[in-house]
Amino acid sequence: MIRLRKRAAVAAAAAALAATAVTGCSGSLDTEAVVMTVGGEEVTLGVANFYARMTQAQYESYYLSMMSGMTAEDMWNQEYDGETTEETTKDGLLESLQNMYLISQHAEEYGVSLTEEEQDAISDAAKKFDEDNTDEAKEAVSGYKKDIEKYLELVTIQTKMEEPMKAGVDEEVSDEEAAQKAMNYVFFAYTTTDSSGTSVELSDEEKESLKATAQDVSDRVTNGEDMSSVAQEAGAEVQTATFDSESATYDADLIAAADALAEVGDVTGVVETDGGVYVAQLTSLLDRDATDAKKTEIIEERKQEQYDSLLEEWKDAAEIEVNEKNWNKIDFIDQGVTIITGEEEDTADTAGDDGTSTDDSTVDDGSSADTGTTEDGTSDGAASGDATAE
Repeated sequence: MIRLRKRAAVAAAAAALAATAVTGCSGSLDTEAVVMTVGGEEVTLGVANFYARMTQAQYESYYLSMMSGMTAEDMWNQEYDGETTEETTKDGLLESLQNMYLISQHAEEYGVSLTEEEQDAISDAAKKFDEDNTDEAKEAVSGYKKDIEKYLELVTIQTKMEEPMKAGVDEEVSDEEAAQKAMNYVFFAYTTTDSSGTSVELSDEEKESLKATAQDVSDRVTNGEDMSSVAQEAGAEVQTATFDSESATYDADLIAAADALAEVGDVTGVVETDGGVYVAQLTSLLDRDATDAKKTEIIEERKQEQYDSLLEEWKDAAEIEVNEKNWNKIDFIDQGVTIITGEEEDTADTAGDDGTSTDDSTVDDGSSADTGTTEDGTSDGAASGDATAE
């Protein structure tokens, strides 16, 4: 059976919204239906569907552009650890919605509210979205003024709450806690590339030869020779790195061996891994720039931990009930969303008996959508569009 497809150009005018094309043939949703209650406040299907569709548009635009030959249906049906991409994404969206409502409910405790200017900007953005789009397009994404306004209010308050929720953490970090060492290292790979560009595994004899070369580098540098000069003779290039014992950027065996060096200038032996062999020389026990950067990272981690802890505390204290039947009405496979720009023309598919396209819809005024988001959570640009649907 051929699935009929409808496509509508949706112009966007607020908070991470973009001009989008909507494909699929899902039925009309009751936007007043309750998806869940959070702390006694109802989350409607209209708000949830609008948020989900805008997120879906971003995902499909980004990932499908990198996955040649893959369809949106393929993408959403991919399984990881027993869950499809659609299920995993929707789980994350549901949690994000819960967080947005919880944060909004606690905003008054932090003296956070919407200013008159923010309320006006939200109202204008939602009104423009409503005016610029067809009924078919708005129905597909629940793009109605009331639902958009609620979504933008939640996003704006969440943005304004981030700083006060993270405030007050201890920002004192000692050099000892953040210390980053530095090293130079060389790597001899157990693979090479043939004339056709194919990666080829070295023979056992060739691997033994490489290990001998690496050992020679280690011995000569230990005896005081310059690593760059020795490495160049061996056909290798010296790399630099900063690290601590928990660094995950580099091979774990290399980090362990380099971290065990006691003094600047000390050299590791040959560090063998599945992919090849390393030799490293310690060049600093405390790299100033890297250590200061690590301090900033630690402070940001403390702030995020406090933010997450508050959310967990509020979630534990609130009664949250999800209406799975209503939430399951949001389907990414049957209802597709594709981001377009204001200059792009969108061709709609109306499947006939031969499956060919028979009607078109276009973004009609050539203006471009701006997906940039201002500090108040609203987008500073918009595009117009019209649509036809089968």
